[in-house]
Order: sequence, then structure tokens, then C-alpha cells
Amino acid sequence: MLSKKNIKVGKINFLVITIFSILITTNILAENMPVSETIAEISILDKVSSKNTNIKMQVGKDFIFQNLNIKVLKCYNSKFDDDPEVTAFMQVMDMTVSNNDKVFVFNDWTFASSPSIKPFDHPVYDVWLKKCYS
Repeated sequence: MLSKKNIKVGKINFLVITIFSILITTNILAENMPVSETIAEISILDKVSSKNTNIKMQVGKDFIFQNLNIKVLKCYNSKFDDDPEVTAFMQVMDMTVSNNDKVFVFNDWTFASSPSIKPFDHPVYDVWLKKCYS
């Protein structure tokens, strides 16, 4: 009878230690997960008129600039450097194009420090990510 009682106590102790370990691990991982900022600042160059426009927009909301529909879905600042890297997932739709096969002109990650890694290719406009903040 005594051995069954010790087994129950051992199972309860093992369960408590396991739950405690899981809670500690998830808390540590949650602190290291990047949090998307709420405001993205982008710059748009009109190649025809050579006019540069700076825009601050809400992350997750559509912004219409002339005939472009711009939406930033995620925007992150890295915490590792003195000069942090700013990255954003951006979707740009040209509303003058009615071809359903090509919905987005740009649908990818972009980097503020080097926009040429994933270039935005449009005959009239250039779009650059500048910074993200809350």
C-alpha cells in the first residue's frame, strides 16, 4: 500500500515540474519573439515628376497613393545592433492593371538598409521602406 502512495506523489511532482518547465520556457521564448510595430514610414518617388513623398501609415491598413494601393502587413526593428535593421512585409497593387493573374506588383519582404535585395519594380513609382515604430 505504501508503494502506491509514493507513486501517486511522484506522478504529481513530475507533473508539477513539467508544467513549471513549460511555463518558464514559453515565457523566455515569448520575450525573444519580435513584435510588429504599428506605424510604417515609407517613401514614394514619382519617376515622371521627380517628386518624393514621405508617408506614415498604419500597419495592416490599406493606403491609396494615386493609383497604387499599399499595405504593410508586418514591420519589425531588430534589437541586436546599434543601427537596427528595419524589415517589413509589404503588398502593393496597381489599380490601373485589370489583369487578375497579376494582382500585386510587389508582395514580399523589404529591407530599409538595402531595398535592392527585393526591388520594387514599377515603371512610374519607386517605394522604399524608411522606418517602423509604435
